[in-house]
Order: sequence, then structure tokens, then C-alpha cells
Amino acid sequence: MAIQNPEPTPVDDALVAELMIGAADLHCHSGPSVMARKLNHADAVRQAKNAGMRAVLFKDHYYPTAPVAELLKEMMGDDDFAILSGVTLNNHVGGLNPYAVEHGLKLGARLVWMPTISAANHLRHGHRKRLLPTKVPMNASTALTVVDAQGRLVDEVKAILDLIAEHDCTLATGHLHISEIWPLLTEFKHRGGRRMLINHPEYLIEASLADMKELAGMGAYLEHSICQVIDCPSKKFSGEELRGFIEAATVEKTIFGSDMGQMKNPFPVDGFREVIRVCLRLGYGEDAIRRMVGQNACDLIGLSPLAAETAVPRQAAQ
Repeated sequence: MAIQNPEPTPVDDALVAELMIGAADLHCHSGPSVMARKLNHADAVRQAKNAGMRAVLFKDHYYPTAPVAELLKEMMGDDDFAILSGVTLNNHVGGLNPYAVEHGLKLGARLVWMPTISAANHLRHGHRKRLLPTKVPMNASTALTVVDAQGRLVDEVKAILDLIAEHDCTLATGHLHISEIWPLLTEFKHRGGRRMLINHPEYLIEASLADMKELAGMGAYLEHSICQVIDCPSKKFSGEELRGFIEAATVEKTIFGSDMGQMKNPFPVDGFREVIRVCLRLGYGEDAIRRMVGQNACDLIGLSPLAAETAVPRQAAQ
């Protein structure tokens, strides 16, 4: 007879709603996009604000999101909710292009991702099955790496690091391999950079638990994709594996980003609710969960926390 998996331990919905207050998603894949998306940027803002979240940052693999974010700030922004943007350095913005970075940062972008879908590491992983397919045909990516044949950081990346450091913005490592991340972060710190984010180190990046500990020791935050640790079609890791990731980097250096917006997955806000439930079931306390779903991301990106009098779900306050 087949063994039935036990039902998850029930979690109080009111507590989940309380822990959503002040959460910040630095990895929201809303649309429009050439990739199939479940919601658009305006929907993502409405859902996050209604849940009492502090911020959402739009990420697209094909275009800088600063123009969209700046428009939505005028239409939907307020002092208690930050609409944020970034630049992803894939082929579609010219690759490792300082001009694209300069434009994005001066328009208001707060984060710069190293190559994702155009990263040589990403393309190697997708040699049998294309990763992150588009809804319409697109030209094949040309592999990008931040190091030369001797493993040294290339000059155009150094110019990009100077721009990020000058604007005191966040450097995210995208889909680079762990072997590329070490020289990248070392050079960034040497050039005065402070804000560093490692995207899903356990997926594609091939970072070990020892690597995660060392990266956190360098001052980097480690972002785990919610869609990979909750019960949904994109799940890749168990709760116990997640515990290992958190313990390697510590609660103080762990961030959750939804990495959601795909048609097959729940909405990003629902993903945050579910990862809170996962963390409660793993035994993490309320203060630790608040750090991982909101406070750490706000500290990294340079946002102040919500004022106490406004820290209530907006839907409930209406």
C-alpha cells in the first residue's frame, strides 16, 4: 500500500498576514514580457500594496525596467510602498554594457544584474532543454562571461562596477557560475561597492554550502527563489534543504525573492505567504521570518522600514 504524505501542519492565516507586512520582493517577474507572464507590473503593485508589503522590484531578462517603474511611481506610488527597478545585462541591452547601466541608474534603477539568460553558465545548463523559454521566437543568446581566458575580470565589467559603486546601488550576480562570482565580488569591494546579492546560489550557480557561508562572510546577501522552495510546479528543494541554505548564510544574510510571475506558478504575493508558512513549519521565529522576507531586502536596497502606524495591510484598512 502506498504511503500517504502527511498533511502540512496548519498555520494561522492571521499570523501569515501579519508577517507579510513590510515584506519586499526584489525578484518579481511581472509583465509585459516576451516571456509568458501571469500578471502585469500594475497588478503586481496592487497585490503587494494590498498585502502590506514594503516594496516590489521588477525584473525582466530582456529590458531595463526603470522606465516602467518611474511611470508607475507617478500613477500608483506612495511613501510607504517602493516601486523599484533594475537592469539585466543580457545581449538584448548590449551585454556587459556600461551605457545601459549608466542610463538605468540615472533613471532610478536600484539594482544591476550580471547576465542571466545570456550568461555562458546559463547556456551550458540549457544545452539539452532550453531554460526560460519565450512565448515568441527570439534570436539565440550569445554566451557572456565576466572573466577572460585566464579567469581575470574583463575591463568592461570594471567600468560597470564603478558605476554601481558610485550610485551606491546593488550588484546582483545573475546566472554567473560561482567561479566567476568570486573575482567579481572581490573587485567590486575593491572599487568601493557595498551592496551585493547572490541570486539563487543553489540553482544554476553551483554554490556549495561552504561557498554560501563564505559569500555571506564577504557581506553578500543570498537570495533564495520562493518558487523553488514552496509547493508549486517550479519547486526544486525541500524544507530541510532550505534550512541548510539559511543556516549556511545565517538569517541575517538571507533574502527571499519570489522569482515568480510565470503562468504555471502562484502569484508572487501568494508565494510570499507560502514561504512564510514553510519557515514557520521549519521552526523559525517571527523576527527571523520578518528579516528574511523584508528587513534584509530593505537594508540591502537602502529602504527605510514601514512606520509603525502604517504597518497594517492596506486591504484591511480600507
